[in-house]
Amino acid sequence: MKVLIITYYWPPAGGPGVQRWLKFVKYLRDFNIEPIVFTADNPYYPTIDETLANDIPQGIEVIKCPIFEPNNIVAKFKKSETQKSAGFLDPNPSLLAKILLYIRANYFIPDARMFWVKPAAKMLENYIANNTIDAVITTGPPHSLHLIGKKLKEKIGVKWIADFRDPWTSIDYFHLLPLTKKARRKHFKLEKEVVRSADEVIMVSNHAKKKYETFNDSISVITNGFDTETILEEKMVALDQKFSITHIGSMNSERNPKGLWQALEELIDENKEFADDLELKFIGKIDDSIWDNEIETRDFKTVKRISYVPHIEAKEYQRKAQVLLIIVNDYPSSKEMIPGKTFEYLQAKRPIIGFAPEDGDLADILKYTNAGLAIDFNNKDLAKNEIAKLYREFKNGTLVCNSKNIEKFHRKKLTEKLSLIIKDINR
Repeated sequence: MKVLIITYYWPPAGGPGVQRWLKFVKYLRDFNIEPIVFTADNPYYPTIDETLANDIPQGIEVIKCPIFEPNNIVAKFKKSETQKSAGFLDPNPSLLAKILLYIRANYFIPDARMFWVKPAAKMLENYIANNTIDAVITTGPPHSLHLIGKKLKEKIGVKWIADFRDPWTSIDYFHLLPLTKKARRKHFKLEKEVVRSADEVIMVSNHAKKKYETFNDSISVITNGFDTETILEEKMVALDQKFSITHIGSMNSERNPKGLWQALEELIDENKEFADDLELKFIGKIDDSIWDNEIETRDFKTVKRISYVPHIEAKEYQRKAQVLLIIVNDYPSSKEMIPGKTFEYLQAKRPIIGFAPEDGDLADILKYTNAGLAIDFNNKDLAKNEIAKLYREFKNGTLVCNSKNIEKFHRKKLTEKLSLIIKDINR
């Protein structure tokens, strides 16, 4: 079988957006499915990681189509501005930033890659006419790519799977966008049309699936996962000497666990030895509003702030950590969010503290794998008790993670589940 995968993020893109489909492509041949990748010829990638190209199987066909990128123009405007925000939205935007965000939110729907839909659909219509393709898969965000799949299905009747790596209207920043009522209605309308039109919809969490079930009864859940890196697995890594609490990835202004900072502050005041042993590590972008107001203002003796590192290096930091920290954005639909790094944290087999809804999908995974605990964003007392417990185990030399059931989240196992979906829609 042959599947055409339409993805915007592809090596040399860095960051979490590229991982999911790079890994699916890596393993699909093991299940007798040949992937063909369609991507942008001149994309705008905020981060680059050349090492990820090592995961592309030899001989994979990659088709590229030029794209008009408004983000390239926006980047030129922003060159003279200090980039303080670690995420999509700056909590203290300049007037120029406010204007650009308003334009982006209301005139580029569903996103700035909307100009790619027509040329990409036309190019792929010709390609499919001359090549045997059993199914088309679109992955978003950017959700404009789903509109390419919708056009192909309507025009030539190809089987179409829509994969939502992140939600559309329930993503963490959607409720913060300066959307007009008309623009908001258009987003919801397009989202509903995509979900209803696809032959199969794939979500990454159970709460996300429940939201879409009224539109389509062919919805599957395939989470993100972890992969085996031979070079890394063979390398011995010593644990940090200090009681390190390590966060990997971006920490934007909405990802601010106030209960954590308060708990650490109280533990430091109560225990000088804890204050001396504690080491906070932030690997990746951290919003200046959190750094200035939550971290710099407190008496944390050892804090390391390290910008973006290659993926393989990030995994090494995970394995060295005494405790891994994961945070979900505090917003209305946070129950359905499972950060992609969750599964690599599981692979690292270090205790995890998660700040997320205690009845959400992340909490369920941590409980199912016995890998850690999810704590509500402002639950200072529970955070304090958990950190104190982990610290006692650290001092006693017994701080381990007795996780279980993690193999179901291996990328190859998840690809097997995807392969069954692909084969099923062609029966």
